[in-house]
Amino acid sequence: MPEAVSVSQATAITNPTDQIEALSSQQLAILQVSVLVVALCGIIYELIIATISSYLLGDSVFQFSVTIGLFMFAMGIGSYLSKQIYRDLVANFVLIEIVISFFGGLSSSLLFVIFPYQAFYQPVMYVLILIIGALVGLEIPILTRILSQSHSLRNSIAQVLSLDYLGGLIGSLAFPLLLLPFLGLFRSSFCIGLLNVCVALLNVLVFSSVLKRPRLALGLTIAGAVLLTAGMLYASVLSAYAEGQLFRHQIIHREQTPYQRLVITRNEVNGKIHLFIDGHLQFAEMDEYRYHEALVHPVMSAAGPRAHILVLGGGDGLAMREILKYSDVSQIDLVDIDPAMTTLGQTFAPLKRLNQASLDNKKVRIHNLDAFIFVRNAPADFYDRIIIDLPDPHNEALTKLYSVEFYKMLRHCLSPNGYVVTQSSSPFFTREVFWSIAATLQAAGMETYSYQILMVSFGVWGFTLAAANGPAPDTFQIIDNTRFLDDQLMVQAGTFGKDTGPLDTPTVNSLFEPKMHHLYRLGMRR
Repeated sequence: MPEAVSVSQATAITNPTDQIEALSSQQLAILQVSVLVVALCGIIYELIIATISSYLLGDSVFQFSVTIGLFMFAMGIGSYLSKQIYRDLVANFVLIEIVISFFGGLSSSLLFVIFPYQAFYQPVMYVLILIIGALVGLEIPILTRILSQSHSLRNSIAQVLSLDYLGGLIGSLAFPLLLLPFLGLFRSSFCIGLLNVCVALLNVLVFSSVLKRPRLALGLTIAGAVLLTAGMLYASVLSAYAEGQLFRHQIIHREQTPYQRLVITRNEVNGKIHLFIDGHLQFAEMDEYRYHEALVHPVMSAAGPRAHILVLGGGDGLAMREILKYSDVSQIDLVDIDPAMTTLGQTFAPLKRLNQASLDNKKVRIHNLDAFIFVRNAPADFYDRIIIDLPDPHNEALTKLYSVEFYKMLRHCLSPNGYVVTQSSSPFFTREVFWSIAATLQAAGMETYSYQILMVSFGVWGFTLAAANGPAPDTFQIIDNTRFLDDQLMVQAGTFGKDTGPLDTPTVNSLFEPKMHHLYRLGMRR
């Protein structure tokens, strides 16, 4: 009976051109670092693509789920195809690293540039995910086989997998904590591409003796490094061009924070500004006063004390401008999770002009905290009015702030005669969401009054006012110091047509059954 062939002998037979009899300590270290960096880069490319797609398309859970699922599937394909690589393992690994650095490094720029041509965006995104995932899937088996030429297969697999998982952990932490806030999406992708090129370069230098064409490999890595370095240096130019394709007007401020993407544009004709968060319009100077007057003055005109006010969201300071028109207000707590947003409201001249420096008023206390956490820890029966100026529930993180559990916490910190008002999206475009918000407030034990206004920039827009105890007010005495709202308009605002009126069975949104985000997606598709 013939003697069994060892893994190392089998590898030597199938890989005669770069057989390494014994890895030196330097070569072993380089291979281990390569595994770590390969895993780190792969997870970060996933996160970059998913983040961009969430920013541009919304629905972050869907985008991340699709990206991760396709990436894992592509890795499986790459791993399967790796069996077709019989020889020149190091050379093939170097080539794969260079190709990954090209597609991964250019991924963010390509996605932004292609987005205005929306029919092509998702096909391009899927192709990028499949290419990068398949290449990463090719790398791990190749590295394992190189290591197994000097170690047992068991030890090689243990080393590779442990370093692979460690690299994934480092990458998943580095992206939100370091890369995204300090480098942004464009520079992050180029930076990670450079990491891939550096791995290729190290392997070319350390394993040059087993490469058929070391000079060619060295030239390719240097060319890749030059290309990606240029991308790093000119990332701001690329970012300005790509983001400029997304907005109609001149961008005068852009900022990626740990929480969101902030963009402010200016109309070149009339000089008026617009604020976008994660690509969604938050206000247009042309008619923002309509929105903020409708949000603030009905609830402030309700009978009872209004000394202590809580504002959730509204870091731009525009709702605060309206609240400060009431002299009997003694304290306003503004809760906005993003310090960058409130800093803009305090220091960015066009925005400070618009909010009339409201965030510098001594009555205002700014809390850069998650609204859910702040409300959960707020004192009971303290606030006379709560004003919710949060974005629409277009992602899962926001949906919890429209839940019955959250509204019950709000009721707990309202004074016995207190009131809460929330913007409620559009009763025309997202009718199910609008009436779901009212139903959810009612499920939390509050009576509601729903109303709507017409805005040029948003169309028909709705609000829901609720009372902690007793009936919600349905008549209002609006102060004179407004540009748009008055008593007569509020009478009309409570009237709904057949296509915007109440639904027979509106959905109650819960933390445990978060249905509102799904309703919002359906409405926006229509």
